[in-house]
Amino acid sequence: MWTSWWLWALVAVCTGDQFRDEAERIMRGTPVIDGHNDLPWRLLTMFNNQLQSERANLTSLANTHTNIPKLRAGFVGGQFWSAYTPCDTQNKDAVKRTLEQIDVIQRMCQTYPDTFVCVTNSAGIRQAFREGRVASLVGVEGGHSIDSSLGVLRTLYRLGMRYLTLTHSCNTPWADNWLVDTGEDKAESQGLSRFGQDVLRLVNQTGSLVMVNFYNDYVSCRQEATLSQVADHLDHIKKVAGAGAVGFGGDFDGVSRLPVGLEDVSKYPDLVAELLRRRWTEAEVRGALANNLLRVFEAVEQVSDHTQSPEEEPIPADQLQASCRTMYGYSEAPSLHQQPGALLAFLTTVLLGLGLL
Repeated sequence: MWTSWWLWALVAVCTGDQFRDEAERIMRGTPVIDGHNDLPWRLLTMFNNQLQSERANLTSLANTHTNIPKLRAGFVGGQFWSAYTPCDTQNKDAVKRTLEQIDVIQRMCQTYPDTFVCVTNSAGIRQAFREGRVASLVGVEGGHSIDSSLGVLRTLYRLGMRYLTLTHSCNTPWADNWLVDTGEDKAESQGLSRFGQDVLRLVNQTGSLVMVNFYNDYVSCRQEATLSQVADHLDHIKKVAGAGAVGFGGDFDGVSRLPVGLEDVSKYPDLVAELLRRRWTEAEVRGALANNLLRVFEAVEQVSDHTQSPEEEPIPADQLQASCRTMYGYSEAPSLHQQPGALLAFLTTVLLGLGLL
């Protein structure tokens, strides 16, 4: 009896090693493209974006889910770095903060050219794979980052942004966030306003991909979760939408709790080994790792039309919260060429408001 138990345990260990070895073999040819990593935000909060600080050295960076050795161990070959700024920047300095985060991503590529290369298209990703570097792309997390401006949206695209999430955890003047569905927030746009539909049309993709987030609370609806439960989510997406819809969006360095077995970016081979253990085919695994995203990305590139006239209609002024915003261009904005009498009346109002008259 005990001999039989020992033999089964040995078989399980050997089988586990077999799946792990197979995962690494596959990932050497098809490294993972992760859709969401918040390391740039950590670089802001830990070092105020000072990448030249010795403590910020990405080859030895501690207390983060992501650094260069962990990326190498995890066979990460493509990364959408999140240019994230919190909701409390809305109607304040969201655009400035977003630009600073894009700058950090670009400086990562400049500072560590042997590891990172900033790219903006599928061809760039494939070239990075061949060179053994991490293809680095920009994703902007939350529509508040564009400050309700299609001009800002287009400018961010020209700076390298290749996706924008419509909302984070706050409504924008043109889109309701996910907390409306839970009752924790009030609907303001009934989903999307007309302006929000224009934004969606500009950022909409061809095809679809579900890039699974690893945050414990989303994986298990509890503070604890496991790698196996993440694999359950991947199995479910495969069953409902097909293996071609599966992707990874770990949210490393953007969350406080991660599943046991997926503590940092180096653990991706263990997740792939679990999928192989569940009889995912090699083609399905390669799809989830990178090929599904590349297929969708290439389809987007094929239908993109940069020759069409840009949408110019701004969001209605009454939908904006104008406390920290000028209103130039809107008919109700005060003219810069007021008559002397009007200017005197305006100054009198300001002075009265300050209690100086």
